[in-house]
Amino acid sequence: MSTDPAFEARLEALRDEAGRTGAVREPGMPIAGGPIPPAAAAPVAYYGQPILKAPVWTWEIGLYLFIGGTAGMSGLLALAGLVTAQPMAFVRTALGVAFVGALVSPALLIADLGRPARFLNMLRVFKWRSAMSVGVWTLATFSAFVAAAFLLVLALPQLTQGGVPPTPLRVLAFLLVAGTAACGAVLATYTGVLLGATAVPVWSSHHRLLPFHFGVVALGSASAILELLGFRLSALQGIGLAVAAIETGVGAWIEITRGDSEGRALTHGESGLLMRVAGVGMGPATLALRAVGWTGVAAVSFLLGAVLSRYGWLRAGYVSARDPEETLAAQRGRPRATGSGASRPSVRR
Repeated sequence: MSTDPAFEARLEALRDEAGRTGAVREPGMPIAGGPIPPAAAAPVAYYGQPILKAPVWTWEIGLYLFIGGTAGMSGLLALAGLVTAQPMAFVRTALGVAFVGALVSPALLIADLGRPARFLNMLRVFKWRSAMSVGVWTLATFSAFVAAAFLLVLALPQLTQGGVPPTPLRVLAFLLVAGTAACGAVLATYTGVLLGATAVPVWSSHHRLLPFHFGVVALGSASAILELLGFRLSALQGIGLAVAAIETGVGAWIEITRGDSEGRALTHGESGLLMRVAGVGMGPATLALRAVGWTGVAAVSFLLGAVLSRYGWLRAGYVSARDPEETLAAQRGRPRATGSGASRPSVRR
């Protein structure tokens, strides 16, 4: 207790206001030696330690975010090609890209976890409220669907050579491709939900943007890969232009809101540089290259930007978690509950 009557009177008034209204509108009382420093103090907190524990994901996770999302949207493009009567070679190639992604993605997750048993342990139960559990089960289901669909397409000469297969096989092929597309859409977006459900300020404050952003970038990446494999279709060109325009808008919005203390990591330091380079590569550069007809170069530009974007978001999360000012701003501005383990977004157990 302080011996200063004015201090005690002010403290009592704050307690009374909190008891009557449930909130205190005016600034509280600074406590000398307390764990949370005033805003004007140096960026340290909780007795010199960051308030949050930084994510411990390794470099494999950034690559997984890119490959898993691209594989998922490749399955969606395979279904679109099947429904719109595109050449079967297009459907087969899109499924092939998705199949390769389904093989590589678990390997990347296991590499981050350290041993396969940890990955298998996550499949022991299904928690529909956990983005991580939903994601692991989606990856397993997607892998099963895409493997069956791809092998069926390769095994049927009528599908690969333009003939008409029996009706039951056509129905089975459609169902397998549709299952691949449905799981692929979830696979491409759940990682954005997973990041947004943590307590890391820069991820939590963009929890509505991340799933949409990750899905759009994954769609553009899948389309770009198919273009580089020789499918210069007008539909893919349209997807490339639309996605580049959307990402130009996303980049502009991030720059406009750069003063937001919760998103400072997106525009400052190494993470800010990564995000800017990625945004230019996926947005204005891709639009300009497609406008002059350099489709292949535009596809490469978008893919490089997509990879850098994933690592930029991860790096921004590391920086944001270590910045107590961002953490306090997030807690003041958005008092929403997060899922269990929110301050430890690693997949390790």
